[in-house]
Amino acid sequence: MEIKNARFLMSNSDVQKCPEPNRPEFAFIGRSNVGKSSLINMLTGQKKLAKTSSRPGKTQLINHFLINEDWYLVDLPGYGYAKVSKKSKQKFQAYIVDYVLKRENLYCLFVLIDSRHEMQKIDLEFINWLGEKEVPFALIFTKADKLGSNKLASNISAYKEKLLEYWAELPSIFVSSAEDGTGKEDILEFIESSR
Repeated sequence: MEIKNARFLMSNSDVQKCPEPNRPEFAFIGRSNVGKSSLINMLTGQKKLAKTSSRPGKTQLINHFLINEDWYLVDLPGYGYAKVSKKSKQKFQAYIVDYVLKRENLYCLFVLIDSRHEMQKIDLEFINWLGEKEVPFALIFTKADKLGSNKLASNISAYKEKLLEYWAELPSIFVSSAEDGTGKEDILEFIESSR
């Protein structure tokens, strides 16, 4: 699939105010500073579609983008570390849950994992929660260009082993780099075949 047109539609903190659920929707989420905005910009071929920031936790709303006038790409707030107040954090964590559980046209939630790090407890908890709630999801390991191929393979392998302690079957897994475009074709192909 080729993304020919990507435009920002709306931001909000209420799932009831999201666009009509009349198109397939693919959402992206991950811990703060995982490279989510950079990945979205790489996939769409637009450098400034999603706002990137050196300050983790910049995305604090549900951001909808219309792709090829055909499907929605959704940029969700990160979970975990972010320099925001505890009250603010609880508020946007609540609407993440609301969105994930109530958005009827959500075809897949892409959970982004920083490939440089060992599995974080919060990632495992979130992934297992998605399984319990039967939310369709896939994993994207980001920042693959920051590691040598052996270390990258070793980190991903360790991640899979840990997941298999809880899961009988692994979800779809992608490896990406916003810097060099790794994973772009595979992820877009997956979206195309899932619609």
